[in-house]
Amino acid sequence: MERLVNTVRPYAWGSTTAIPELLGTAPTGEPQAEMWMGAHPGAPSLTPRGPLNELIEADPVRELGQAAVDTFGPRLPFLLKLLAAGAPLSLQVHPDLEQARAGYAAEEAAGIPVDAPHRTYKDANHKPEMICALTPFEGFCGFRAPAEAADTLAALGVDSLKPYVDLLHAHPEEAALREVLTALLTADHDEMARTVAEAAAAADRLGGDHAPYAVLAHHFPGDPGVIAAMLLHHVVLQPGEALYLGAGVPHAYVSGLGVEIMANSDNVLRCGLTPKHVDVPELLRIVRFEPADPGVLRPEASPSGEEVYDTPIDEFRLSRLVRAEGAAPTDLTAPTPQILLGTAGRPKAGGTTLAPGESVFVPAGEPVELTGPGTVFRATVVA
Repeated sequence: MERLVNTVRPYAWGSTTAIPELLGTAPTGEPQAEMWMGAHPGAPSLTPRGPLNELIEADPVRELGQAAVDTFGPRLPFLLKLLAAGAPLSLQVHPDLEQARAGYAAEEAAGIPVDAPHRTYKDANHKPEMICALTPFEGFCGFRAPAEAADTLAALGVDSLKPYVDLLHAHPEEAALREVLTALLTADHDEMARTVAEAAAAADRLGGDHAPYAVLAHHFPGDPGVIAAMLLHHVVLQPGEALYLGAGVPHAYVSGLGVEIMANSDNVLRCGLTPKHVDVPELLRIVRFEPADPGVLRPEASPSGEEVYDTPIDEFRLSRLVRAEGAAPTDLTAPTPQILLGTAGRPKAGGTTLAPGESVFVPAGEPVELTGPGTVFRATVVA
C-alpha cells in the first residue's frame, strides 16, 4: 500500500477555499480546482517508490492484477479527483470510444500537436465520468424536453430569442434541439452577445428558476453557452448524491465540492462558457440530442456496509464507506487496483490513517482492512 502525494491543479474556475477546508490547510488565495489521484501522465500521484505511473509501467501485473491488464491494458484505467468549483466550468461533452479513436487518429495524421489550442483529441480513449457531491453541488446536465426549454426562453421576453422558441416547438425533438444548438453556436458574434445581455438582464429580474442563467452570464458575458444551458436540466446534488455522464451528454459544473472519477482521458469538446476553442462541426457530431432525465444516483448499500454507485461502464467503480465508532473492520482486499480517499474522520486502511483529503494506492491482491470511524471513497475497476 502506498500513501499518495497528489497534485492540485490551479484552474481559474477553482474555489480558493473548498479543498483547503477539507484538508485543514490555510488557503493560499489562489484557486485550487482539482486534486488528481492516479497515474495520469499529466500529474501522476507520487509514492515513496516513485511516480505511480512509473510503478505501473515497471510491473503492470503486480500493481494492477492480471485481469485488469487483460481487460484494459497495462495502465490504470481511471483517474480520481477532488473537484472544487468556485465558478462555472465550460459547457462540454465527451466522445465515445469509437469516436475518440477515430478523432485521435485523424488529428495525428494531420500533424496537429497534442498541445495545440485547436486540438480536440488528446488521446484515443473515451471519458465517461461521475461526480459525487461532498457539499451541495450545482450543475447543468442533459437535455430537457424542448417544450420546457422553450418556456424558459419565452419567459425572458427577448424578441431575438423567439426564433429559437419556435424551433423548440418543432418535431422530432432531437432535430429541434440540434437546430437550436447549431443556430446558437453559428450566430453572428455581436448579435448573440446582445441577445445574451438582454436575456441575462431578464433572468436577473425574474430570479427564481432563471437566476442560475444570470450567474452564468456574469461569468461569461455574451457567451452563447448561457442560452445553450437553458436547454439543459439544472441540477443541485445534495451530499452523497451523484451524476453519471456518458458519452455525448452536455454538462457544466457550476459550484461545489465533489469526488469525481473518470476514465483516464483528456478528451473534451466544448459548447460554450469558455474562451477556448469550440470545434462546432465535431461537437455537433458528438452530442447526443436526446431529452432525458439527468438520473441523480444514490448509493446502493451492500451487506458489508459498502455503498456502491452503479454505473454502466467497467473502467471505474466508485463506492463509499461511512463507518461509525466501534464498527467491525471491513476487508477491502480485491484482485484489482484500488485508490482509497478519506473525506471525514480519521479511519485507517491497514495501519495508514486517512485524514480528509488523504489517499492511498492499494495494488491488486494486497490485503487491506478498513478500521475506525470516518468516511472513505473507494475507487477500483470491474475486471
